[in-house]
Amino acid sequence: MKTEQTKTAETTALHRSLTAWFAVHARDLPWRRPDAGAWSVMVSEFMLQQTPVSRVLPVYEQWLARWPRPADLAAEPPGEAVRAWGRLGYPRRALRLHGAAAAITERHDGEVPRDHAALLALPGVGEYTAAAVASFAYGQRHAVLDTNVRRVLARALTGVQYPANATSAAERRLAQRLLPDDEALAARWAAATMELGALVCTARTPDCSRCPIAKRCAWRLAGFPEHDGQPRRSQSYAGTDRQVRGKLLAVLREATAPVPLQVLDQVWDEPVQRARALDGLVADGLVEPVADGVYRLPERLPLLP
Repeated sequence: MKTEQTKTAETTALHRSLTAWFAVHARDLPWRRPDAGAWSVMVSEFMLQQTPVSRVLPVYEQWLARWPRPADLAAEPPGEAVRAWGRLGYPRRALRLHGAAAAITERHDGEVPRDHAALLALPGVGEYTAAAVASFAYGQRHAVLDTNVRRVLARALTGVQYPANATSAAERRLAQRLLPDDEALAARWAAATMELGALVCTARTPDCSRCPIAKRCAWRLAGFPEHDGQPRRSQSYAGTDRQVRGKLLAVLREATAPVPLQVLDQVWDEPVQRARALDGLVADGLVEPVADGVYRLPERLPLLP
């Protein structure tokens, strides 16, 4: 049985190996640069959810050029956030980011709060985003658990190929237990585990030959057992309501005036699915009816859960 001292030494070695790798291999991303402020970090975290860096970068740069402060975004109608979101996908994130900007402007004098609880109280900010902003913008000690981090910890520490679909209490305890005591080191560890999952310990084609902790990886030492847990969520898109919603939003984003229903009807042949997608956009606050059969992007911020 391993002693507590042995466990501590192994954890320290894990921290050292991974943060040293990160110092050499970390991508030069604008939200990681020393001059990137907390608002830049927050914008990046909203955009990067379920979206690769390559797609985020051009939209992120345009967004920060147009709205360099939360107050700049809050001063515009939420429909402009949806318009600028373009084709990043999951456009409710744009509304949530606009809502967070409005709350920051009203409650925190336009400055992204440092306090984790205050971040968590912002509309649209959940457990992951609050921890990520506190860690990456302010160098605080928090367990940052995105998909990449969860996969790295599942493989390296628990010996399974993939974590469960939903974050478990056991994962949170493990992540918290692994955090370095030093705040600055904890923030680097959080970024390093995320980068390892994005670049090396990928979902489909992990490259163990490039992994700085391969010799300590429980999944590798166990012979790479295949996933036998819950079926992994598929990301199908073609023919789904998501695709129809995207086509409807594309028309509204390009429009300079409210759009009649007859124009929207042209984006998809199947009328029941098309109507369902449009109703869903209205219910989500992404589209606003302005008259009978006429629609536009929203000019009022909806109530977000």
